[in-house]
Amino acid sequence: MALPESDLDETFTHASGPGGQNVNKVATRVTLMHIPTGLSVTVQDTRSQAENRRLARERLEALLARREEQAQAAAKDAREKVRRQKRPRPAGVKRAFREGKRRRARIKSGRGRVHDE
Repeated sequence: MALPESDLDETFTHASGPGGQNVNKVATRVTLMHIPTGLSVTVQDTRSQAENRRLARERLEALLARREEQAQAAAKDAREKVRRQKRPRPAGVKRAFREGKRRRARIKSGRGRVHDE
């Protein structure tokens, strides 16, 4: 999935950590933001700005792909839930449900009666 350049905002800053004088002089940390979604990734894995740019693009593409997969899975789950809810109950389940209601009704009907013994 190729991301259009117009959808990306790329910034470079000085990295921290190991790398010696190079990370102090060259802005090797790359922050790549996908403007339509607001998602961003920051990479400072290597001393090379070009390598960090490549890694940032790969990671952003992977993040967007994962988000898309999750959205599709959620939509499928919602469709399946509706399908299960609309499916009629099996006869055995209906019978058991009615028997439970009858049992509860018998218990409740015995309440409130005065027992003379």
